[in-house]
Amino acid sequence: MSTPLMESSSAVSPFGQVLREVRGSRKLSQLGLSVEAGISQRHISFLESGRARPSRSMVLQLSESLGLPLRLRNRLLMSAGFAPVYAQRTLDNPDMGPVRQALERLLAHHEPFPAFVVDRGWNLMMANPAAGRFVALLGEPEQVWRRVCGTAPPNPFKLTFHPEGLRPLIANIAELGPALLARARLEALEEPAMAQLLDVVLAYPGIPARWKVAEPPPHPPPVMPVQMRIGGERLNFFTMLSSFGTPQDITTDALRVEHIFPADAGSEALLRRLAAG
Repeated sequence: MSTPLMESSSAVSPFGQVLREVRGSRKLSQLGLSVEAGISQRHISFLESGRARPSRSMVLQLSESLGLPLRLRNRLLMSAGFAPVYAQRTLDNPDMGPVRQALERLLAHHEPFPAFVVDRGWNLMMANPAAGRFVALLGEPEQVWRRVCGTAPPNPFKLTFHPEGLRPLIANIAELGPALLARARLEALEEPAMAQLLDVVLAYPGIPARWKVAEPPPHPPPVMPVQMRIGGERLNFFTMLSSFGTPQDITTDALRVEHIFPADAGSEALLRRLAAG
């Protein structure tokens, strides 16, 4: 899976080509983008064909109207000949102290329910103790991650679909799998890490070809639950993703917290029993 949006910054495509690809990934026509950005359709056509060059402020205006991740905003700026705006700091950078503290508070406050911090490729960045207890339902956590991810970083998305991970234990995987993969395909249109992850997951043994097309159930619930059967235990839960509201750093923009919530009283009791040892 590859698009011009996924090339390295050392080989940036022309601005018009990148803009056209980004607009396409958002399912927007030139007219739709012109309405969103307050720019004439004719001028957008000129930008995409290379007949006009954008100013720096116009690149930023278009990026905002398209709701692009910061990494792609940098790419659009560079394709137009401007310097990137947004830095990418590691989580242990002193400037990221407030971000790290906010994540730690979220994880701690979600106990005794599991919560994970992941990047856009679903690589595990942080987790609370409840997340460790959740993974331990499959065995010793380090061994679980090793058999699912090998030497690569722990990855909850891989854990969900791997034949030695959660997939055999998810009773409603036939409904859940296509829904998760459909969302992943949308993210993969503009996120190289997600595209690579999707290629890995789709190559797992036992992934049905029909999962490449997601069909919603006849009467979909408010959220798609995960229905697990582990030995004699039943664990039904749903997840919620949260992110920073006004990120100004590529790392902060990429971080998401996946919160696991019990979907019934029995599942809540099970998670609380695990926390009590």
